[in-house]
Amino acid sequence: MTVARSLLLFVLAAVAEIGGAWLIWQGVREHRGTWWIGAGVVALGLYGFVATLQPDANFGRILAAYGGVFVAGSLAWGMVMDGFRPDRWDITGALICLAGVLVIMYAPRA
Repeated sequence: MTVARSLLLFVLAAVAEIGGAWLIWQGVREHRGTWWIGAGVVALGLYGFVATLQPDANFGRILAAYGGVFVAGSLAWGMVMDGFRPDRWDITGALICLAGVLVIMYAPRA
């Protein structure tokens, strides 16, 4: 159950961080206004809190592992929200990053 909770928290963190960055992007680059930017700032703040809920107590490990989730999640977000089509190298890189997440977070430790 701890692994499932941890994975869910990584997904929630990705939605908050990537979504927040996307909202700010939309507000600034697509000229959608300050409401979009403000919502993005709030979402990015929520990301910071979600990361603290991980069961592992090591900040560096959590953020390092989350980096892999962020890479894969960013590509998925782009596909859903912007019509981005990753190529085989994007997908290969994302899979390597996700493998890194599994090793960093869930490898047996003595």
